[in-house]
Amino acid sequence: MKQKVLVTRKPPEHILQLLNDHFELMLWDCEEEQIPREFLLEQISEVDGVLCLLTEHIDEEVINKGKGLKVISNLAVGYNNIDVEYASSKGIMVTNTPGVLTETTADLTFALLMATSRRLVEASDVLREGKWKTWSPMFLTGMDVYGATIGIIGLGEIGAAVARRAKGFGMELLYYNRTQKPALEQELGIHYVSKEELLRRSDFVCVLTPYTKETENLITLKELKTMKKTAILINTARGGIVNEADLVTALTEGIIWGAGLDVFAEEPIPVDHPLLTAPNVVALPHIGSASVQTRTKMWELAARNLIEALEGRTPPHLVNK
Repeated sequence: MKQKVLVTRKPPEHILQLLNDHFELMLWDCEEEQIPREFLLEQISEVDGVLCLLTEHIDEEVINKGKGLKVISNLAVGYNNIDVEYASSKGIMVTNTPGVLTETTADLTFALLMATSRRLVEASDVLREGKWKTWSPMFLTGMDVYGATIGIIGLGEIGAAVARRAKGFGMELLYYNRTQKPALEQELGIHYVSKEELLRRSDFVCVLTPYTKETENLITLKELKTMKKTAILINTARGGIVNEADLVTALTEGIIWGAGLDVFAEEPIPVDHPLLTAPNVVALPHIGSASVQTRTKMWELAARNLIEALEGRTPPHLVNK
């Protein structure tokens, strides 16, 4: 008799077939619509495993409903949507999908940096709205990228990949991390500094640290006031690391020059959120890993984690070992 699993979003056909071969499948059969919490709570009570997205809050209530739950396979690198500590106390494995999205997310981070610094979205809108009247020396001027100083907060795999891209632009590389990384310093020519020094010296501050209790509100008005008035903040990590109310203040009062954001404390971000009308903000709908190739690899890895766990083996990417 096949074990039962719940998949909280419609996967690609080959993943669907793979899971059907191994399990009795319960599926929220939508690609762009989030599974209702009521449906999740109802179905979780009958399954051995769940393959979920970061949009699902797998908290104590959900875990308690999952009486037979053995594994939670998260289709993401981060897992702050899951109460890992409580899952561990119940003997439930939690897995994630690291590695496969490193380069794609680094591409997006650097694209966001360039789009913000050179005001590309604003410039495109000006053209399409018929507001481009003539060439003017200071029209839509932005900030240089080549030769600027980039400060990376969180030198994990994605942070290192962003640093490699920045090195190609002749940028001075700084980083702040929980632990110093001599091997990467030697490879990349990147310099370890305090958070305060990084904020003070950087033209671009890139937030790439995981979201944890320690990193929540890591960037507040105090940190933003330490930055240059010409500096740009980039966040492609997680919402909640940057205090959004403080960021609105910093942007509207000219404390910093601009921000590029792919993540928000509440997702989807409300369309009337003040960040979306603040000066020089490029805002994206959490598309850091959104390439066809990478998202497919994430599905494959999440499915493999689920299969390995429920067949009695250690899954490749077990979070709570």
